[in-house]
Amino acid sequence: MNASVRLLEQVLPSVVHVRARIPERHPSARILGIERMGSGIVIEGDGLILTVNYVLIGARELTVTLLDKREYQAKVVRHDFRSGLGLLRIEQAGLPVLPLHSSRDLTVGEEIFLVASVGDGQARVADGHVTYLGPFDANWEYLLERALVTSAMNPGLGGGPILDLMGRVRGVVSLNLNEIGKFSLGVPAEAYLDQRAAFLAAGPPGMGQRPWLGIFCYAMDGHVVVAGLLPEAPGEKAGLRPGDVIAAVDGEKVVDRGQLYRLLWQRTPGATVSLGVVRGKQRLTVGVRAGDVVEFFA
Repeated sequence: MNASVRLLEQVLPSVVHVRARIPERHPSARILGIERMGSGIVIEGDGLILTVNYVLIGARELTVTLLDKREYQAKVVRHDFRSGLGLLRIEQAGLPVLPLHSSRDLTVGEEIFLVASVGDGQARVADGHVTYLGPFDANWEYLLERALVTSAMNPGLGGGPILDLMGRVRGVVSLNLNEIGKFSLGVPAEAYLDQRAAFLAAGPPGMGQRPWLGIFCYAMDGHVVVAGLLPEAPGEKAGLRPGDVIAAVDGEKVVDRGQLYRLLWQRTPGATVSLGVVRGKQRLTVGVRAGDVVEFFA
């Protein structure tokens, strides 16, 4: 392990375990389940904790467990569906914090380490290096223009920190990729730092707006194919089907999944989006009234 024992002793108390319970009727329960667990990072001493949003979506009950096994009830502060980060708070002052630092000066090959909760106040550590810095898109209408990918395999639950050898948080672990040399995907710390005021602003927990169809899709040979549809979401209501190839958005040709998302996000919730669709041997135009993912889930 490249991180020193002393450094780990400073870092570990600031990584927490997050447990959430979600009502069965909440739309996220269909795809993410009604019981979720994750890691979290104490970023301010008054109990502010950064994690991944998928753990928090729809949460009715939230419990945070510290390294010393103290438990606290928590409240959601903010859902950010753009970055995939979530913010929560516990009523406890004087907690040890981990400093956030932009990843913009990171380079491929730089050494890092991950810390993750494994439950019951326990945490594990894994080390590696940065293998990729750049765009990343996923099948649920999610795109990071600059993701952080590491060779370190996440040793526990998502939401823990990606740290440099000075103990600074450069990103938040989001997904396990399980590709050769690319084991963990991280959301860069600047996704929070650049929007800190919005994360902490008063108001409902959903942050901003994001036009959304409620589709799951994959890219294959220069085509974007619908793999599934979320029930009661705009895509299903408009008549899209699994297997449909989305060839154009408002007449503009779609060549990959990232482009599809960027074109959709230029619209506003409530706008009708004209999709050029290939279904078998048919060429169709399907009008979809874009929803707002924040309103639907948060």
